[in-house]
Amino acid sequence: MDQQNTEIKLADKLHEDYHNLKNEIGKVVIGQDEVVKLLLTSIFCQGHSLLVGVPGLAKTLLIHTIASAVNLSFNRIQFTPDLMPSDILGAETIDKERNFRFIKGPIFANIILADEINRTPPKTQAALLEAMQEYSVTVAGVHYPLERPFYVLATQNPIEQEGTYPLPEAQLDRFMFNILLDYPAYQSEVDIVKNTTSDKNYLIQEVLTGEQIVAYQRLIRRVPIADNVVEYAVSLVHKTRPQTSSASEVANEFLEWGAGPRASQYLVLASKCNALLSGKYSPDIEDVQAVAKPILRHRIVRNFKADAEGVTIDSIIEKIL
Repeated sequence: MDQQNTEIKLADKLHEDYHNLKNEIGKVVIGQDEVVKLLLTSIFCQGHSLLVGVPGLAKTLLIHTIASAVNLSFNRIQFTPDLMPSDILGAETIDKERNFRFIKGPIFANIILADEINRTPPKTQAALLEAMQEYSVTVAGVHYPLERPFYVLATQNPIEQEGTYPLPEAQLDRFMFNILLDYPAYQSEVDIVKNTTSDKNYLIQEVLTGEQIVAYQRLIRRVPIADNVVEYAVSLVHKTRPQTSSASEVANEFLEWGAGPRASQYLVLASKCNALLSGKYSPDIEDVQAVAKPILRHRIVRNFKADAEGVTIDSIIEKIL
């Protein structure tokens, strides 16, 4: 019973901290509430996110502000066609005494912004994705663990595709969320312009520490969930798989491939977090639906017919829901 009371208190504290975090981030980043919620959800779920948006929508500012509000080390890596894996992971060098020394690369931080990940060759992309999966780096046969919490936010520009190396589906699957960042609303943009063209400096208060985030990550995995909610999440993923017994008509008509089991795992995990952030102690079907789009968006592949008829991924997911 004591254990249960402690966990309820921790859940209430997460709900409170989330609102404080949102308020702090809102001082600098205006009108991106849904995006901020998804980014924080993926941090609390130990996932990584892919942020897709045109240039100039404050992607770097957003993640930098989150890092400041949670007192975590932050590094930005600008991906370019000539970037090598050692530029990210680090490399062995020889010092004055002729000893080998490992110089850590920018990946050794709590929050990594991988800017324009599709601008770098597959070899370098794979080095980053391996570190994301394993939470460690191996250089010259020596294993270096990465400090937790460790979170990667990769960005992609949807406009220019010349000279880029799109991430293959298997590697996209490593990201928990695919978050679309849209243009701000008119009033939000007016506020943004006022704020950024004056000499105001907003001081971000620290809300969370790394230890608290790790505690919340453990708490989310302990959140109880009803069997019917888990079954709903799994059946939702099964409906995306064309030409199978549980496929929906939309999937059979417009999809080449459906989502894999990782989608089901992330749907359950994200729905648990969504419930806690909303002040509930257990997720329901609405929580699964709330996180379905960013989880399924990059895991299903449209067929030629969908391309030809201009049917979007999001509209297919809406019909399946």
